[in-house]
Amino acid sequence: MKEVQPAASEQPAHGIATVFETRALKKVYDRDLVPVTALDGVDLKLYATEMAVLLGPSGSGKSTLLNILGGLDRPTSGQVWFQGHDLAQLSDGELTLFRREQVGFVFQFYNLVPSLTARENVALVTEIASHPMTPEAALELVGLSHRLDHFPAELSGGEQQRVAIARAIAKRPQVLLCDEPTGALDSKTGILVLDALVTVNNELGTTTALITHNAAIRAIAHRVVYFRDGRIDRVEENATRAKPSELSW
Repeated sequence: MKEVQPAASEQPAHGIATVFETRALKKVYDRDLVPVTALDGVDLKLYATEMAVLLGPSGSGKSTLLNILGGLDRPTSGQVWFQGHDLAQLSDGELTLFRREQVGFVFQFYNLVPSLTARENVALVTEIASHPMTPEAALELVGLSHRLDHFPAELSGGEQQRVAIARAIAKRPQVLLCDEPTGALDSKTGILVLDALVTVNNELGTTTALITHNAAIRAIAHRVVYFRDGRIDRVEENATRAKPSELSW
């Protein structure tokens, strides 16, 4: 990727590098010839090693932003940089390489291959990555070293989601983008999944952006970005972070 420095690429006062930066980011969809604005001028920075929770109701623009940051979608206008690279200017092939090398995705639904074991599901990623972890190491990091050879049907929902997290991190991505990772889980199981994400953030230093409409989850973040009607309403920083085990909802 050709490096292009953003117009406002300054680092925060604490000296941690900026990983993502958006300026006046806008996304408009045409639905039945009616324009629908999903993002309406979003300015945001995400920093190296941080866990940011993107909080807001359905339809507030969170998932659209995550898709653009992850190279799954393109903005209608505005700018989005990843470590100084202008994602909006990349070709489709360059975006594919960006997703493969730099980004891990975790979605609400696990998207595991039913006929493959946990180890084999993770190996799907490690076989194409440049410098991956072993499947065993990735699964150990999320607390599933005892379930390596189990098939998805033999795992609980929370265990399947943790396999999906292991698969996402096994290629050692710079960033982990999580879209409602606990949305299909009960609170007890969801807390185990959040604990796995916090462990990854703490031990690997992977910049993590987590989308949720569950306000309780904001307590585990370094920063909380509140969305409303396609805009950022406000950003708050947690002076102290809660442990997932301290949450209830």
